[in-house]
Amino acid sequence: MGLSRRQILVGAAAGGGLWLGFNLLPRKIIPPIAPAQGEVALDAWIRLGLDGVVSIAIPQLEMGQGVLTLLGRIVAEEMGADWRQVSVQMAPPSAAFPNLALARAWAPLWMPLGLETPWRAESWAQDHRFMVTGGGSTLAAYEAPARHAAASARALLAMAAAKRWGVDWQACSVAQGRVTHQGRSLAFGALAQEAAELSPPDPPLLRAAPTSDAPHGKGVLRLDAPAKVDGTWQFAGDVRLPDMVFAAIRHAPWAQEAALGSYDPKRAQGISGFDRLVAGPDWLAALASDGWAAERALQAVAPRFVLRAPVESESLQLALDKALAGDQRHSHGAKGDAAGALGDRPQFTARYDLSPALHLPLETASAVARVAQNRAEIWVAAQAPESVRQAVAKALDLNDDQVVLYPMAAGGSFDARYDGRIAVAAALAAKAVGKPVSMVSSSWAEQVAAIPRAPMAVQLSARADTSGGIAAWKMACAMPATMRELGLRLFSGDSPRRAADGQTRKDRLVMAGAMPPYAIEHMLVERAPVAITLPTGPMRGGFEAMHAFPREGFIDEIAHALGREPLSFRMGMLGGDPRLAACLQRVAGLAGWTGGGDGGGSGLALHRMGEGVDGPCIAAIVQARPSEQGVKVERITAVADLGRIVDAGLARQQVEGGLIFGLSLALGCSTEWQQGLPMLARLGQMGLAVLANCPEVEVELIEASAQPQQEAWDAGDIAVGVVAPALANALFSATGLRLRRLPLGHDE
Repeated sequence: MGLSRRQILVGAAAGGGLWLGFNLLPRKIIPPIAPAQGEVALDAWIRLGLDGVVSIAIPQLEMGQGVLTLLGRIVAEEMGADWRQVSVQMAPPSAAFPNLALARAWAPLWMPLGLETPWRAESWAQDHRFMVTGGGSTLAAYEAPARHAAASARALLAMAAAKRWGVDWQACSVAQGRVTHQGRSLAFGALAQEAAELSPPDPPLLRAAPTSDAPHGKGVLRLDAPAKVDGTWQFAGDVRLPDMVFAAIRHAPWAQEAALGSYDPKRAQGISGFDRLVAGPDWLAALASDGWAAERALQAVAPRFVLRAPVESESLQLALDKALAGDQRHSHGAKGDAAGALGDRPQFTARYDLSPALHLPLETASAVARVAQNRAEIWVAAQAPESVRQAVAKALDLNDDQVVLYPMAAGGSFDARYDGRIAVAAALAAKAVGKPVSMVSSSWAEQVAAIPRAPMAVQLSARADTSGGIAAWKMACAMPATMRELGLRLFSGDSPRRAADGQTRKDRLVMAGAMPPYAIEHMLVERAPVAITLPTGPMRGGFEAMHAFPREGFIDEIAHALGREPLSFRMGMLGGDPRLAACLQRVAGLAGWTGGGDGGGSGLALHRMGEGVDGPCIAAIVQARPSEQGVKVERITAVADLGRIVDAGLARQQVEGGLIFGLSLALGCSTEWQQGLPMLARLGQMGLAVLANCPEVEVELIEASAQPQQEAWDAGDIAVGVVAPALANALFSATGLRLRRLPLGHDE
């Protein structure tokens, strides 16, 4: 592939070793990426070249969020490296990099109920190489270990220089890739070999927590930007190996049961470059000398599938209606006596619905596989790389350590890349043909096999208090146990169809964010379990984004019914939450909020992720109006509090991108299903926000650099959930019509 040192490297050897924590035994960790010639490993995170280049292993999937630059900057700042001599490389699955924050959050997926303890989660994460990218957990999981590794490396370099000079190493300064002491200076590269032979202090001395004011926190180009601009950035579909063949694939439509039925191999024989067909239990792949020939061959043989109880949109809706009307409930949160306060006839009621939504990343699923003797190599973008590696090993009847996974970047994911079936199919095809295989899904094939965000039906009821606020609130959500499904797929190796059997199980993770962030005396939030046959998965924005739409829409309804101005109505119920109040006040001033009435077309919403008053929060105001094309969104203004901001540029990009992604979810990203097939599968049909119709976007970030110990939160999810309710409220302001289904306007 010919990647330069400054680009992202791929093809490192997978490594293991027992991860004991850098503060316990940093020098005995086996580096997951072996040092190249002219390099030494200072720890699992950092390799230092004799030329002074600092190579940093990044244990997260780069899918456009800038994690290579974010974690790279954290290490560089703490270590005192010269940013111009920093290289980053995604790490293969390794026990060195468990995502402990996500393991603790996801403990209910693999741990018996009632036994979810932090130490069990951490032990399990290390044992299972739980190096998952998701849940907005990058900073929570990896900032601390990255800084400890970098501080240890900085100490080693200072110790090596001090040994030469015969001085106290703590009297040395480390900055810009050099160690200095009273006019003497040595470059990192000159100290590399000596530093690697020393042991660092335990624990290492940390610098101040990184903020956007630090030298590496502002005004520095993203490490992936040059390669993306000049077209040399590598995805799995770009990998080329000797004797490679190319594959196209079709999966069966979604149904309770599905199997590959008939196809006509003879119809592909006349296609130039066609090699063969490879069949799986519910898929068929065509192999050829190039991707176009493979796609033509697959179309020619016309695979048909045998389906039992295929997914139909009508049946999905009926299942949701039945669950919401039934009496089976899983309680998520309660405060006071909501049932008693509401009585038999609540003052306000409303029903909100969310249709299934497709992720629609620009880069479709792709993987490269090479299988020879008792070894397999996989190049793939995966949010859960160890689960993919184990799935490939199982499919090929190999041991896990006989499969090497080379992590590739993703061209977007939005949580679609938890699904690793493309890697398994590519590996089976490579084994069948005896050559390396590059398998790339077409856009149509990807949507047929896509695991969408779940649908949800919500029944809300409320009663006002005597002071014009809300006294009682009840929210019942009919939705499948999506995270239980994901857990079965990732940790038990279940197929999507088999995992869907768990859709009615208890799942508190899908109810994240369902409790309103308002000071309401009586509240009850419940989930009505439902089985819908259609497999479901998480999506960017999390479940908090799903719950924000009915919550903020219903809040707006109540405000208007009571004759209250929507902003002051919310402000009066924040219960002394200064962070949300600050976001709300500042966005009102920034957007020129005038009350949202008189047909002005302005709507607002606020949103928080996390429990209590912790976690990032945001307030947004949308200006919109009806148009001949449907809806014209003219402006989105948002103010976000992300805690301590490590990199203001990346944070702003993520909030702005989240707002546009949220706009796409508000107006599109959905389809009907008939006979298990999506009725829409082309990007141009999906109502996505594109440059031609994107509104003006203005974002203000509330800086917290004055509080250096404040927690830093990922910025990728927080903005997604605020757009749909703010837009629906804006359209009510403009038209008087209340839209209660996503995508907006599709059923009204």
